[in-house]
Amino acid sequence: MTAVEAVEKLQAGDVTPLELIDASEQRIRETEGAVNALPIQCFDRARDHAKSLKKKARHSDDGPSLHGLPIAIKDLTPVEGVRFTLGSPIFADQIAAHSDIMVKRLEERGGIVVAKANTPEFGAGAQTFNEVLGTTTNPFDVSKTPGGSSGGSAAALAAGQVWLAQGSDLGGSLRIPASFTGVVGLRPSPGRVAHGPSTLPFGVGSVEGPMGRTVADVALMLDMMVGEHIADPISLPRPDYSYLDKVKAPRKFGKVAYSPNLGQCPIDGEVAVICAKAAEAFKDYATAVEEDCFDLSDGDNIFQTLRAAQFAAAHAPKLKENRSLLKPDVIWNIEAGLALTANDIGLAQRQQGALYAAVAEFFGTYDLLIAPTVMVPPFNHEIRSLSEVEGVKFDNYVAWLAMTYLLTNTSCPVISVPCGMTRSGLPVGLQIMAPAHREDLVLQAAALFEADHEYSKLVPIDPVLK
Repeated sequence: MTAVEAVEKLQAGDVTPLELIDASEQRIRETEGAVNALPIQCFDRARDHAKSLKKKARHSDDGPSLHGLPIAIKDLTPVEGVRFTLGSPIFADQIAAHSDIMVKRLEERGGIVVAKANTPEFGAGAQTFNEVLGTTTNPFDVSKTPGGSSGGSAAALAAGQVWLAQGSDLGGSLRIPASFTGVVGLRPSPGRVAHGPSTLPFGVGSVEGPMGRTVADVALMLDMMVGEHIADPISLPRPDYSYLDKVKAPRKFGKVAYSPNLGQCPIDGEVAVICAKAAEAFKDYATAVEEDCFDLSDGDNIFQTLRAAQFAAAHAPKLKENRSLLKPDVIWNIEAGLALTANDIGLAQRQQGALYAAVAEFFGTYDLLIAPTVMVPPFNHEIRSLSEVEGVKFDNYVAWLAMTYLLTNTSCPVISVPCGMTRSGLPVGLQIMAPAHREDLVLQAAALFEADHEYSKLVPIDPVLK
């Protein structure tokens, strides 16, 4: 069942939360040895939560609810009473003393947390491995990576372990694993999903968001996540409509822009062909599809500078106290941030301001921007990061994520939806971006494409050994 179908059955009383928890536990038992997606499980806590839900009277006017649907939470986010490692040896045995407000909101709205999803250390990088919980693999081919940093969430969905999973996204951590595992991942606008308390509450780079096997499932989860909260100073009010209702009422779009490489990224030849074909399909949903994009030539400096500054702000004390326990990539990122000057950060902020002005003008002409999600298809999980694509060499471990992080710089909502399969049977995703705060538009566009294609029906999948 999709998440939407499961919630309908829960609401009707055709199944119970405890039955779905049992089903999730059984599926995890069957598949976890192959994928290592949900290494931290909390089924006793989940069953206690389900029993407490049963005691509450549920009425149709109670507001939106998941009615006891099992979900997974990424291991960068605390869930009270559950192991909370952040993928780091520093916190290998930590138990969360409280839940993030996002988790509390999901649980208040009927979500039942059954497990924590694997992530790289502090979410650094788009390949999901760490020294505490090991490597997560891709259900489509367990020799391949599911991407990251929300790789555990994506692999769990693709393997059918849970119906919905939460992730986070700075450089592409919701979108890349969605692309690599044939599921859907939405990076919302900053503030759309309240979270915290946070040591950096005013940051707009990293966001929390929903992942699911279908666009409607993602819309359903977003409905359960949104709304302002006093603990998150940039959080946005809940919209006066349901995202799931919007997905069920598709619309025709005006002009849509397609960029095959965002003006500067190398793209694997097979990915390029698959995404170009997907872009052609948008002629059925829009008045026109034109090849165009705003200028992203400053994008690398914007992202690398502001990301390094964020890493230094968040993790510099860990470098001083636990350097020997940090992976080299994290050390490099923190030190890059500490080496920045005020002029470096000021330049990046001015460049980002100019970029946003260009984006606002761009969306005066186009309703959407579509582009490939990732430069390449999934690769071997033993490769920590790509050093080269199509002959273009990279000088750092995140450069191969440029197709996603260049759009992060805009603070606009972006979704990745499955759009094709390689000859070797690996998923490829397409990004769809809309103006700031218009998650409804990217969901509607993704739903239109999904309805005309069969890719969402390829998951869940039994893990494949090749």
